[in-house]
Amino acid sequence: MDNSPVIEKIKKLLALANSSNEHEAALAAGHAQRLLSEHNLAMADIEASHRPDKADKVETVVSKSLPKWLRHLSAGVSTAFDCQAIHHPATGKLTFIGVGADVQIAAYTFSYLDLTLRKLCGGYMKQHVSGTLANRHRELMRHSYYLGAVSTITGRLREQKVQTPITTGALVPVKEGLIRQAMSEIGQVRTMHSRRSYVNSDAYSRGQTDGGQVGIHQGIGGASSLRRIGS
Repeated sequence: MDNSPVIEKIKKLLALANSSNEHEAALAAGHAQRLLSEHNLAMADIEASHRPDKADKVETVVSKSLPKWLRHLSAGVSTAFDCQAIHHPATGKLTFIGVGADVQIAAYTFSYLDLTLRKLCGGYMKQHVSGTLANRHRELMRHSYYLGAVSTITGRLREQKVQTPITTGALVPVKEGLIRQAMSEIGQVRTMHSRRSYVNSDAYSRGQTDGGQVGIHQGIGGASSLRRIGS
């Protein structure tokens, strides 16, 4: 027997069961439970009905050489949205690999944060860093600001994931397997290890403060630099 219509109805009821309206939530949860019983279904059947069968890839243009702060940002965003990111030095592109909407949200969030931090850093450098400083000192200030901002943002993303997990427990190994398979199709991937950095404490601290004000709930937007591979 095809239980697809019933399963879809149960999914909608379970979504309503999370409503802030306690009466509506209780009714929906009760109705969902009755349907599960009537059709001899379990929650495992509901989860299995929408298990993904492949990982997707989304590209964004960065640069052939990624600075340390941008590597940390891509890693933090990828972890937050259950994805992986691979940088291609030859082309200057960054490929996000994930399942379903995860990969789109990760790629758009990365692009949004990249653009936002560049604007914030530009403003900081203009207002607080003297143009008479030697180039190496100016670069140290810039580098320190970026690292401070990214440290705060990635910490906030980790907290957000703990509070609201992207993937339910049963689907975690499924997604991880699909992502590993997609990565193996790309070929050999080299892991980059960051060296210890020297930072300017004032610039780093200002970056941390500004990073706490950046919105991290942007979702899917319209970044023109992104494209799905194979589309």
